[in-house]
Amino acid sequence: MKKKALIFGITGQDGSYLSELLLKKNYEVHGVKRRSSSINTNRIDHIYQDPYQKKRNFILHYGDITDSTSVSQIIKKIKPHEIYNLAAQSHVAVSFEVPEYTANADALGALRILEAIKFHNLQKITKFYQAGTSEMFGKVQTIPQNEKTDFYPLSPYGVAKVYAHWITRNYREAYNIFASNGILFNHESPRRGETFVTKKIISAMCRIKFGKQKKLFLGNLYAKRDWGHAKDYCLAMWKILQYKKPDDFIIATGKQYSIKQFINLVAEKLKMQIIWKGKGLNEKGYNNKKEPIIECDKNYFRPLDVNTLLGDSSKAKKLLKWKPKINIKMLIDEMIEFELKNISK
Repeated sequence: MKKKALIFGITGQDGSYLSELLLKKNYEVHGVKRRSSSINTNRIDHIYQDPYQKKRNFILHYGDITDSTSVSQIIKKIKPHEIYNLAAQSHVAVSFEVPEYTANADALGALRILEAIKFHNLQKITKFYQAGTSEMFGKVQTIPQNEKTDFYPLSPYGVAKVYAHWITRNYREAYNIFASNGILFNHESPRRGETFVTKKIISAMCRIKFGKQKKLFLGNLYAKRDWGHAKDYCLAMWKILQYKKPDDFIIATGKQYSIKQFINLVAEKLKMQIIWKGKGLNEKGYNNKKEPIIECDKNYFRPLDVNTLLGDSSKAKKLLKWKPKINIKMLIDEMIEFELKNISK
């Protein structure tokens, strides 16, 4: 019998890559998307199947992670073998602006799915994956961070995700649901949203190189992150639900770069010279014409900033036989190639 998977957050970066992976593995893939007056499915348009097509294996449903009724009805109707909760208000800085919505979507969203699994007695049928985040570690208590590191979130987003993590563990232990957490460190791709820092940097620097933009404004240049590729990390999600028992796993590359180092790697690939001068908010990056093309803006600093994140995925490597295949230079190359194609259109 063909396995059925249900993805909340299917229109996002991770949802699109996970859909591709599951379709290749011969799953029947169901996805939940919110009703919108503008088209919000561009990341999955290439795998979309017309409702009138016979024997479809990619099916979309209208719903919302903040609506208990729609969540419950969709799960009851499909009775999926696997549920992946990737739906979230996932922008850390924005979570300070909309903390209540972030909590509703990111914390209570996981609870709504778990309650539906329990209510419809699907414990023996349905496995559940909760998308955690390295932002839960916030003010890190150990370096690197592993599955035993204490959480200390520094944003409403991180706090909401900590709740989702613990309610997933709670329902696993209380109701015998196969419910697992993947604590994923930063993962990027050409499909990354425009406001996320890696996409913002690469898009702006490509445009600056070709005279279509003059400056790039950023926040903390010295924040350090562990960046991987979304495609690698979606494979890890799937592997987590194929493991013999529910558990929690760190997914990371184990390598760390600052925002400034990331910019320098992008500049190197684009053959752009950047000369750094100044300190703090006055630090700027100049081109070879001595024009400032990168500046710091206090508006891009968070009320509380996470200075360093570095993951230890030894457990996933040992138990899941997972390891990242795409390094940061390969990731940057792919993202730049995508941006240059868009600029030339």
